[in-house]
Amino acid sequence: MALLPQILLHSPTKLFFLNPRTTITTTTTTTSSSSISSLSKTLTPSRKPNLFRCSASSFPEKHHTSGLPSQPDDTIELPLFPLPLVLFPGAILPLQIFEFRYRMMMHTLIQTDLRFGIIYMDSSTGTADVGCVGEVIKHERLVDDRFFLICKGQERFRVMNLVRTKPYLVAKVTWLEDKPGGEGGEDLEVLANDVETYMKDVIRLSNRLNGKPEKETQDLRRNMFPTPFSFFVGSTFEGAPREQQALLELEDSATRLKREKETLRNTLNYLTAASAVKDVFPSS
Repeated sequence: MALLPQILLHSPTKLFFLNPRTTITTTTTTTSSSSISSLSKTLTPSRKPNLFRCSASSFPEKHHTSGLPSQPDDTIELPLFPLPLVLFPGAILPLQIFEFRYRMMMHTLIQTDLRFGIIYMDSSTGTADVGCVGEVIKHERLVDDRFFLICKGQERFRVMNLVRTKPYLVAKVTWLEDKPGGEGGEDLEVLANDVETYMKDVIRLSNRLNGKPEKETQDLRRNMFPTPFSFFVGSTFEGAPREQQALLELEDSATRLKREKETLRNTLNYLTAASAVKDVFPSS
């Protein structure tokens, strides 16, 4: 699986990072049966520690709801795990579960359905209404009852209302799907190809600025359709969870790709200017 080098992404007001270890596959990830910790070293983002330590103690239990009425025929109950990160469909996320209530949740999931909702939450914006299902594709229970997990993003969902908050959050959710096309009739293939081109240019210039060989970037789409590709691009915007959450919530693939294209175009302009400065002042 191709990996992206870590590079800065620039918008008019923010700097983002491409996550060097974000991958998307069309089938369930398979690994050897060695230790899951060695697997996590391969899949985890570049920052340390390698695994997110999953404790929601720092977050309030109260969840703001969208105010939409419950629709029993269209909703299911889903355990929720609020975290300061955004999971996208198809993305791989390593987790360490050590807080007691979430260890309880894991024991239940192992006996029933290995899926739970990961939803973004921070102290300033509160809990989001849109999240992504994480399916446990690999897990290891330690002697102290902690768990190491490898999760893969599946369907997106919107929280309709909370069912309970103890011992962990459970909510009624409804599934989200992207609209088939953009409002202006945009060609999704053209937009996806444009985004891929900008990503390749950004990676090339970033390598140049970092003194790395300017190798030709491999195929980033890997035969992905535009919608899963738009999720892949969003998952690479490391260090900007609010922007990632905004991308996750969009229900139009064309709008998501256009927003990502604009961010990458701004990044390319920024890196082009930085490269020109470096050419004039090589020692700076």
